[in-house]
Amino acid sequence: MLIRRKRVFLTVFAAIFLVLGACSNDTDKNTKKSEEENTESADKKEGMDHSNMDMSSSGEIPEDLKAAENPTYPVGSKAKIESDHMEGMKGAEATIVGAYDTIAYTISYTPTTGGERVENHKWVIHEEIPEAGDKPLEPGSEFVINASHMKGMDGATAEIDTAEETTVYMVDFTTTTSGEEIKNHKWVTESELSPIE
Repeated sequence: MLIRRKRVFLTVFAAIFLVLGACSNDTDKNTKKSEEENTESADKKEGMDHSNMDMSSSGEIPEDLKAAENPTYPVGSKAKIESDHMEGMKGAEATIVGAYDTIAYTISYTPTTGGERVENHKWVIHEEIPEAGDKPLEPGSEFVINASHMKGMDGATAEIDTAEETTVYMVDFTTTTSGEEIKNHKWVTESELSPIE
């Protein structure tokens, strides 16, 4: 009788243990899924979602933009893209089309076409801001965008998040995901490129 009770007790205990274990696994999976969704959502809020970005351009540049005299990556040379402004960009081999010394800004703005505010968009350069003048603009400054890197960008009022004096590059590359050929992409900063080994 005592042995029978022990068996029943052990069987019940084992069943409870399995149920709790399964619940714990489900909780872990749900927690992980929730964390991934939150990360994705945070990336979009921080301006990492560039799905509306026009990756290729006509290659036109502002009239007063000056070519870099001695760039790290000369026109015609190749470099590896280290930035991931959009899918398929990071790790791609870039051909340098243009190199220019300027001030690159990250900006936040609400698209003229409606939708959520874009945060920390990379990059708008000094020469794309008509009222900028000769001096760098300070973080917090507002201006009207005169560039159409993304839908709803041209004509929007933007706020400057950061300013960086650097060489910016216009590049051609093939995406690592879809194999799409991108021409005259604007802009990649010097710190977002590395030599091809």
